[in-house]
Amino acid sequence: MMPLLKNRDIVIVGQQPWDTSIGSNCKDLALEFSKHNRVLYVNAPLDRRTGIEQRHTEGVKKRMRIIEGKEDGLEQIDGNLWVYYPDVILESINWIKITAVFRLLNKTNSKRYANSIKKAISKLDIKNFILFNDNDIFRSFHLKELLSPTLSVYYSRDYMIATPYWARHGKTIEPELIKKSDLCVANSVYLANYCKQYNPNSFYVGQGCDFETFKNDESVQIPEDVLTIKKPILGYVGALLSIRLDENILIHLAETKPEWSIVLVGPEDEDFKKSRLHHLPNVYFLGAKKPETLPAYIKGFDICLNPQGVNPLTIGNYPRKIDEYLAMGKPTIATKTEAISIFKDYIYIAETKEDYIKLAEKALAENNPDLANDRIIFANTHTWEKNAEEIYKAIDHVAKHLVLDKS
Repeated sequence: MMPLLKNRDIVIVGQQPWDTSIGSNCKDLALEFSKHNRVLYVNAPLDRRTGIEQRHTEGVKKRMRIIEGKEDGLEQIDGNLWVYYPDVILESINWIKITAVFRLLNKTNSKRYANSIKKAISKLDIKNFILFNDNDIFRSFHLKELLSPTLSVYYSRDYMIATPYWARHGKTIEPELIKKSDLCVANSVYLANYCKQYNPNSFYVGQGCDFETFKNDESVQIPEDVLTIKKPILGYVGALLSIRLDENILIHLAETKPEWSIVLVGPEDEDFKKSRLHHLPNVYFLGAKKPETLPAYIKGFDICLNPQGVNPLTIGNYPRKIDEYLAMGKPTIATKTEAISIFKDYIYIAETKEDYIKLAEKALAENNPDLANDRIIFANTHTWEKNAEEIYKAIDHVAKHLVLDKS
């Protein structure tokens, strides 16, 4: 299918830097956009607090070299894709409790940020561009006015204001940002409906998955630290964050079924480090792994888990990891949320921790190659190409109406 958006300039701003070590929707979309358009991917600028607290990390050192003029902040990734590291430091202001004062300082930060972006725009001779904002509520709040894009798109992939950091000022500022954007696109129906409260041009566009990486073939070898663990293995891959996961589900699984092994692959937050799970003999914490090794770990699981906690942050989020599990053909159990419904015919959906036991027994008993193949076929309908096409359709729809309104 011919893309609806071609030979355009797209400037992407957001929260996740290009040099992140974790999976990133925005990076995957940037790569897809760049197949038919010129893309400038702007990394989030360094803030003063991070610059001090993480000054010994390579990421901060690189940004400081760019700020000091010792290194060029504009890097060409391939023929149509550039990454830009802004040459400015922004003030760390979220500790300010008075929103009016925060707004004033945030505008100053936005101006610094915009002036830095303009350097890259000028260098690449970018004109009539689309501004694509990946959930960046504060820094990018004023970029529509300061950069004057032809069209501004707000991408909602997380209910950010459910977290304490974003809630303080985000509860008033994000709705304003959604409202003034030309359109909003969201990776879940829940988030699309949230955006639609403030902007009628809000669209559900789905989500993609990297199926080149998540392929269950002979080239994928199960790692040694999984091979030595007793089967059956019920596993989870991803960040172990107490705000997103319900540890009680994992504790219940491990204590009710001591003959099962619970394997957790990913970095832990402080709450998980203190969890009772660490004292259970059939629970294995394997730590953070390189993204390219994750399919090998999933291959070693008999059942994949997505034991989400149900709260405002998680209830509407698209569970990217479920696509990754299904792409590997694995039986998957997930907690019921609004966003999970699109997977209902291919996964096991639990409402309680007790459901996890019953569904795991069912999954172990009935798993077979035909079911695995069905999961793979379904997951492969969620491509980044299709995701980008849905975004292009939304842009095309709104752009036509903007032209009509101006004529």
